[in-house]
Amino acid sequence: MPLDRRVWLECQALRDSGYEVSVICPQGPGDPTYHVVDGVALYKYPPAPEAEGLAGFAYEFAYSWIRTALLSLTVRRERGFDVIQACNPPDTFWLLALLWKARGVRFVFDHHDLNPELFLSRFGAPTTPVEHAELAVLRWLERCTFRTADHVISTNESFKEIAQERGGLAEHDVTVVRSGPDTRSMYPRRPDPDVRGGASHLLAYLGIMGPQDGVESVLHLMDELVHRRGRTSVRAVLLGFGDSLESLRQECTRLDLDDHVEFTGRVGPDEIARYLNAADVGLGPDPRTPMNDLSTMNKTMEYMAFGLPSVAFDLKETRISGADSVLYVPPGDIGAFADAVEQLLDDDDLRAGMAVRGRRRAVSVLDWRPQRKAYLRAIGSVLGRGKIESGQTAADALENELGVPTDDETALTNEADLRAAVRRSDATGGAA
Repeated sequence: MPLDRRVWLECQALRDSGYEVSVICPQGPGDPTYHVVDGVALYKYPPAPEAEGLAGFAYEFAYSWIRTALLSLTVRRERGFDVIQACNPPDTFWLLALLWKARGVRFVFDHHDLNPELFLSRFGAPTTPVEHAELAVLRWLERCTFRTADHVISTNESFKEIAQERGGLAEHDVTVVRSGPDTRSMYPRRPDPDVRGGASHLLAYLGIMGPQDGVESVLHLMDELVHRRGRTSVRAVLLGFGDSLESLRQECTRLDLDDHVEFTGRVGPDEIARYLNAADVGLGPDPRTPMNDLSTMNKTMEYMAFGLPSVAFDLKETRISGADSVLYVPPGDIGAFADAVEQLLDDDDLRAGMAVRGRRRAVSVLDWRPQRKAYLRAIGSVLGRGKIESGQTAADALENELGVPTDDETALTNEADLRAAVRRSDATGGAA
């Protein structure tokens, strides 16, 4: 925190509505153990070592639980709290919430991941007694989390169905709050040509780089475009970090792509905006797995917020988010992925039309503002306060059809601006 965009937006919504908000989380590089950011108190502990194997994950979960529990005592003493909200993974904080519920504290579960599906996605169907036991434990922990929660917040309708079917929850006990982008801060601007590094086209990936995220497909895509199709003027930038970052860098070198691929590591909002506004195509390489097919990909919606058309493997929830602003290809088909990328790079009108449709959908359908209202209603219901609508201001109104602030001189404030920017000029090196 505050790099976790969804949770930070939730914190800001609560703060603006008059709540006092405290957060317990691991430290990022250079973070202090305690600081206040925009009125939100952040209590942080040193993260556990990177987990390897069952014993490593068990240690990480136990360590994080104990550090969180100890800090919860500190927060209770220094600031107090009426509600605990926990997200996953792991599905272990229900026990901490259960202990605090004995003191009258309410528990809201913000359901981010499907851990049983994540297990199946990373390791496949269990074949040994140990693997069957591991999966059974994950399902038991999930049930305990659902049953302990006073209310569940689901990131999409697929997650809500699981909360009702596997958790046995009633319709009114679950609220869908999508991880929509804040389109007032994420919007298309005039690009910085220096970001492109002299390339004629720039592809962008934004997100976590774990074994389940399929980021190696971006490298295989670049290998296909550069070494087999002769697209030597194409570059790719990979924005993010995760367990697979170092192995991806090694694979990039092995494929002789170091001159064509940039890894930024951890980046903040300003750098994300700078890169996505300079890119031509966003990439969604997430493979079809039991987890990914039901998960909302934040990257897809953030590409749309910046007016960036994208290509993605065809997944159920990705198609629901992206609608007609994404080109979908069969999961795992790198050749089809490369075809779609080339189609976008070579067709300015297609790219411009998709950029405009994506931005409009991000503003009118996916934006955080309606999700914010649903979130505050859910918190209000847990506290018995009914609807909580305070904190809404005139800034919630769209400034123009594309929802872009008109006081930013670099902003592309109408359809003509956005289309003109997407139609990149070789003479100026501009892009969007």
